[in-house]
Amino acid sequence: MKLVTIDNTAQGSAGAVLRSGEILHLGKAAAPGTLEVWLPTSIRAILEAGEPGLALVRQLIDRIESESSSKKDRLREQGALTPASTRLQAPVPNPRLIVAAGLAFKSHLAEMSGTPTPAHPTAFMKSVNSIVGPGAPIHIPAHASGHMDYEGEVAVVFGRTCHRVSAADAMSHVAGYSAANDVSARDWVQAVWGAKVPWEARLTWETNIMGKQFDSFTPLGPVLTTADEIGDVTTLEITTRLNGKVMQHAPLSDLIFPLAETIAYFSNWYTFHPGDVLLTGTPAGVGVGRKPPVFMKAGDVIEVEVSGIGVLRNVLVPSAL
Repeated sequence: MKLVTIDNTAQGSAGAVLRSGEILHLGKAAAPGTLEVWLPTSIRAILEAGEPGLALVRQLIDRIESESSSKKDRLREQGALTPASTRLQAPVPNPRLIVAAGLAFKSHLAEMSGTPTPAHPTAFMKSVNSIVGPGAPIHIPAHASGHMDYEGEVAVVFGRTCHRVSAADAMSHVAGYSAANDVSARDWVQAVWGAKVPWEARLTWETNIMGKQFDSFTPLGPVLTTADEIGDVTTLEITTRLNGKVMQHAPLSDLIFPLAETIAYFSNWYTFHPGDVLLTGTPAGVGVGRKPPVFMKAGDVIEVEVSGIGVLRNVLVPSAL
């Protein structure tokens, strides 16, 4: 299944993508007098309901897919079935937690000369206020506008509470996957590289991480593709395009640590709840790693495509603040 959040209210409404590409509004399509009307109104709440919630969504989708053309026409008239161009929010616009893995891809470490391979997965937290959906603008901060960078990533979305799990059991806690862009203002990164003593390096790195926290700096979407539809996650491929030019391309098999090990490792500290997000890191090709560096500017179009998920497209605009 491909689940979406329709951008029709501030909180959005739970939806799904049909085989035709049309967007199904789950609430409006629910058959009166059936369990379908029980479905929660948000994707996070559906995930919180566990497998019964997802099973009911599958049942509803299958029913609509089998309906006659005339019935589907009536659903279109009722606003339960809308075009593929329907505006969407992030698939889960309100997770409790976002953890973003860093130094995760072999190719990315190779391009950042001198960066050693970590002994274990590394990560940082991102502000949930940084989430935006497909098509939403990425706002360039007025005080950090010179080094806007992209990081195309695969986002893991959890479907079960995940804490202190083993690598063997980790993937059973994953509901599905989405595309993400870990947008980064690199205005402070030179200070990191120029640090001479450990304490100076620590303080400058902290500021560099804050350059990832601005509002709109975590685009997610366009859909949440459920894990059963993906199968072998290592076959997913990330492609990042800046104004149509390919800047990044790599399979998830380029990860230093298998995804199951990464989830298990972070679960030693974090409790992931249904709807929470783990960004899996970015491959080679980031702007700051290029010679000369390539940074984004107002008017640029950045796209992150993940096979089996779709294209996450956003445009950069100057921030009013």
